[in-house]
Amino acid sequence: MFYYVYVLQSLKNKSLYIGYTSNLIKRIKEHNSGQSLATKPYRPYKLIYYEAFLDQKDAKAKESYLKSGWGWRTIKKTLKHYFG
Repeated sequence: MFYYVYVLQSLKNKSLYIGYTSNLIKRIKEHNSGQSLATKPYRPYKLIYYEAFLDQKDAKAKESYLKSGWGWRTIKKTLKHYFG
């Protein structure tokens, strides 16, 4: 089983959401159908980045890092490199 850290971008206001899950497709559908209270007001979303991990602990640690100050800067820099 894989665990995924993902970044979604709101098509409504371009905001980013970082999360982790063991079922990426299902989780994106949940975000876009309004089942997640944190993202419901800003849907729809598109997946713009993800990483796969073999260990849940590693995925959770990466999610926590990306949500931190340094991690947030890293993901913004990475995305800017790819998306301009």
